[in-house]
Amino acid sequence: MPTGSRPASAPGPRRLLPLLSLAHAALFTVYMGAGGILLPVQVELLDPADKVANLGLVSGVAAIFATLFNPLAGLFSDRSGRRNPWILGGGLSALAALALLGAVRTVLLVTLAWCLVQATMNVFQAALTAVVPDRVPAERRGLASAMVGIGTPIGSAVGISVAALFVPDALTTGYLVLGAVIAGAAVLFTALVRDRRTAERTRPVPLGRQFAAFAATLRDADFRWAFIGRFLLMLGFFSVSLYQLYILQDHIELPAGLSPTDAVAVTAPIDAVCTLLATVGGGLLSDRLGRRKPMIAVSCALSGVSMLVPVFVPTWTGMLVFTVLTALAFGSFMAVDTALVTLVLPSADDAARDLGVLNIANAGPQIIAPFLASLLVGTLGYDGLYGVAALLTLLGAASVAGIKGVR
Repeated sequence: MPTGSRPASAPGPRRLLPLLSLAHAALFTVYMGAGGILLPVQVELLDPADKVANLGLVSGVAAIFATLFNPLAGLFSDRSGRRNPWILGGGLSALAALALLGAVRTVLLVTLAWCLVQATMNVFQAALTAVVPDRVPAERRGLASAMVGIGTPIGSAVGISVAALFVPDALTTGYLVLGAVIAGAAVLFTALVRDRRTAERTRPVPLGRQFAAFAATLRDADFRWAFIGRFLLMLGFFSVSLYQLYILQDHIELPAGLSPTDAVAVTAPIDAVCTLLATVGGGLLSDRLGRRKPMIAVSCALSGVSMLVPVFVPTWTGMLVFTVLTALAFGSFMAVDTALVTLVLPSADDAARDLGVLNIANAGPQIIAPFLASLLVGTLGYDGLYGVAALLTLLGAASVAGIKGVR
């Protein structure tokens, strides 16, 4: 049995999994509502002519903070032996950062404020992610991953729908509402889920050795291939999703009377339902079959094929088909891949640290994707953007073949 699959000492309370779903829903309510709607609109209002380049700059710089803070927060969470203080602190700090973001009026200040939002949200996320390997036995992690994954489509749909209500004249209020959601989820989770101190070490590990362990984590072959596969899929996904609003403005032929903002609000519930079905089905099916790799490969391949739909059908119908296929692929991937990576963690005692390293595969593409997407749109247009995204996700499908310790 891989070290990362060590069963928890006892199953968590029945309310643990629903509250994990709720907390992850709040997480994606902010990520999609603020990052997908309010931030692009705010950037466009400040400088319409350079909106693509400016959004790429804001998102790319802020993603550096996400990349740094996620593993660091996981490291310090491991050292403290507690998760709840980090979850609560991250959620409350995110509220303050979002309030600041809504108050600024220059691209430079938007960049700085969005960096703070990313930093605080990743403190929340790092500690929350570690709860599954801390508290859930290996044989139930498919179900746990499915429950966690349910929060993604629900939060995304809620975030986009709520954010659209505040466009374009009440962005400040929109940011405050989203901040209240993440802060409220943090308070609720920490109030109802009793914290458990993780396994004590006989002697505290020096901080310098903890940092050195980040590089050592990627020496594990199975973990490294899991990292590469997620990195490639996320790079393809974020390259397209970051500019969804601008793609609907500038590339897709929408029906008369349907604004780009309204179009995003229409696709959000479709995306949510399809992702939800794929997440639950993928997690439960992978548990029943005891096989993770084939389902991950198929999910990545389907995602790659779906990226080509807007190239050949750049219409509203094409976007709806694209939304359905991408949601099915992404939902299945996240449910099964989350279960898989908990089984290939190099060290069960440093689960949050190792998951923080893995989360670089989530945050790292957010650094590269804005600049890559901006370059591709400027040179090859949106068709080139979709083509490269398809190639990246297909490479992600191939990478799972390198994982040997999990079927």
